[in-house]
Amino acid sequence: MSDFQSAKDLVRRHHEAIARADSETIAAALAKYTAPDWHWRGMHPFHEQFGAETVAATFWGPFISAMTRLQRRPDIFMAGLNELDGLKSVWVVSMGHLMGLFDRPWLGIRPSGKIAMMRYAEFDRVEAGRIVETAMFFDIPQVMIQAGQNPFPPQTGAYLVQPGPVTHEGLMHGPQDPAEGRATIAAINAMLDDMRTTDRSKGGEGLAEELARTWNDDMIWWGPAGIGATYTIPRYVRQHSGPFRETLSKGYQFNGHICRMAEGHFGGFFGWPNLTVVNSGGFMGLPASPNPADMRVVDLYREEGGKLTENWVFIDVLNFLNMQGLDVLARMEGM
Repeated sequence: MSDFQSAKDLVRRHHEAIARADSETIAAALAKYTAPDWHWRGMHPFHEQFGAETVAATFWGPFISAMTRLQRRPDIFMAGLNELDGLKSVWVVSMGHLMGLFDRPWLGIRPSGKIAMMRYAEFDRVEAGRIVETAMFFDIPQVMIQAGQNPFPPQTGAYLVQPGPVTHEGLMHGPQDPAEGRATIAAINAMLDDMRTTDRSKGGEGLAEELARTWNDDMIWWGPAGIGATYTIPRYVRQHSGPFRETLSKGYQFNGHICRMAEGHFGGFFGWPNLTVVNSGGFMGLPASPNPADMRVVDLYREEGGKLTENWVFIDVLNFLNMQGLDVLARMEGM
């Protein structure tokens, strides 16, 4: 527990340093708590970067310049051991929104002069008192939609500025009961095992039966902009998981995860990429593409009664579409 607490405190100081920085001081703020060869993963068009100076110049500096009075509004904060490396590495996870006044252009998106909220999920690996590795997932299309520049056809789920857990217990700044974390990771792994062994020939009815084994019926799937959120198993089957399986099953390849962990009633994972798929037509209302495309994904979960009941999902949608030949950011200039 003491290792988790020191790692949590370090990441909170890191976040506070970012909050106090401006575009001129952000590089020094990032360097304060990160290793010199810090490995940072970000969404398209940022991808992988190394070192505080590069991360500041590539992502944080321009973003802070665009968003006046930027603040972080976390809904989940937790730490745990990565079960994928034999419980050797400590990771701290934060999820919520980055909020500011969208006053200057960013990535070709025209500013609205209004509040903009961008969903984020951040995995930080802490070692020897430094952040040595970060996966920073954020929902750029959410900013586009809020600024009135929606690049997508109508989505199957609901577009929302998404709330945190209904129990409001996601901010775990202090120690938690280890038994709760073990129950959560067991629920996550049961769901993953079910996905690997399911009979996909049964269609939507079989999918609903499968989900009921590891999910509560009042599940909420908080998906990314372009797909949206959906509530209850039947609507999730109709509005996301069914279309996903129907249109992305060709060439489906699971590439694995980099980190999978849990603390308390919350847990999750990320991959880089998790999946490689071929869009056979219709997914996100888009035409078919022959190009295999990667899905970099974060899934964060809330466990209740031994099953999963809330799921926050982040997908690098812009990279997924770019690999199919659709450069959404380039189109922003003409909107």
